[in-house]
Amino acid sequence: MSVFRSRPALRWLVPAAAAVVVIGGGAAAGTIVASADPSLPERSAAQLLVDVQNAKVDGFSGTVVQTADLGLPSLPGVTSGAGSSEIMNLVAGSNTARVWYAGEDKARLALMGTLGETDVIRNGSDVWMWRSTDSSATHFKLPADKAGAAGPKALPSGVPSTPQEAADAALAAIDPTTAVTTTGAAKVAGRDAYELVLTPRDTASLVGQVRLAIDADKHIPLGVDVYAKGANDPAVRVAFQQVSFEVPDAEQFTFNPPPGTKVTEPSESDIAKEREKAITPEAEKAQKEAAEGTKVVGKGWTSVLVATMPKGDDAKAKAEDGAAGAAGQLDAIVGTLPKTSGSWGSGHLLTSALFSALITDDGRILVGAVAPEKLYEAAGK
Repeated sequence: MSVFRSRPALRWLVPAAAAVVVIGGGAAAGTIVASADPSLPERSAAQLLVDVQNAKVDGFSGTVVQTADLGLPSLPGVTSGAGSSEIMNLVAGSNTARVWYAGEDKARLALMGTLGETDVIRNGSDVWMWRSTDSSATHFKLPADKAGAAGPKALPSGVPSTPQEAADAALAAIDPTTAVTTTGAAKVAGRDAYELVLTPRDTASLVGQVRLAIDADKHIPLGVDVYAKGANDPAVRVAFQQVSFEVPDAEQFTFNPPPGTKVTEPSESDIAKEREKAITPEAEKAQKEAAEGTKVVGKGWTSVLVATMPKGDDAKAKAEDGAAGAAGQLDAIVGTLPKTSGSWGSGHLLTSALFSALITDDGRILVGAVAPEKLYEAAGK
């Protein structure tokens, strides 16, 4: 992983899997050999992981498509109603992005949405963020001490925008409870690839397996598929639809605002002032309480996140930080979910093909890629 730690912009855009960590959790990986297509030489899982670790890409461009079908029930404001289309694309639809990379300080990501396009462009110390929906652009200079920092994301937090990010999320759960195998060769974006398969041994996990397609020549993941247990089609896929490893032209990283664009160029002091405004005493208190009320029960594929919901007497704080509307929407969603109870208490349960969530009446929320029984078990601790 050293190559990606020392080149964070590459880690942000290039779909180079952090799969090398599997070696630490699955010692048997080295004994499993890929049943490659006759046109590809056989490679063991350990060899594939070494290939990934040593991968070096000077430049590339391509189209990445993220699709999801989590099997969620109908939820007000999420799966139906005004403004729900963009949210639905994250859980039962698709997102398309164009990516370009030409070195540590030249990277670009364009997220193509149904309502418009959002671009993030890094060119040396210059960073541009442009949104076609409101014809606005923000331009700022990276401080010298931040010049090598990872670039911004165009997708909401927690949503993988590249195969590499999807691989990171899955591989973070690797431990000895994971079976690491390989299958036959695959074709992704017209390129030959080996397939590495991660399978949870714990039957309580709703994840059936995660498949990583690793480019046979460049040794970076071209795609990641996450399957729910017993499913024939992936619940989540992040993969290149088209890719070229030619270094993109410099003009791809030169941004000229279209006519009529409202350009904002905040200074370092402007950014610092906005940050100070955001960090109010109420916000600091809420963050502290959230941190103290959050824990993880279990580990690996069957870990459960337990968090404390905002208290009802925090209405004033909610209004001040703009969270009142979100809290109201959450209450409406919870009210449509089926009731459940046990020795741990009572609450509402949300289930899907790939994860379960329990919202308890005493103000907790538990989420995990596990069967509901695991949530009940965690709720009782």
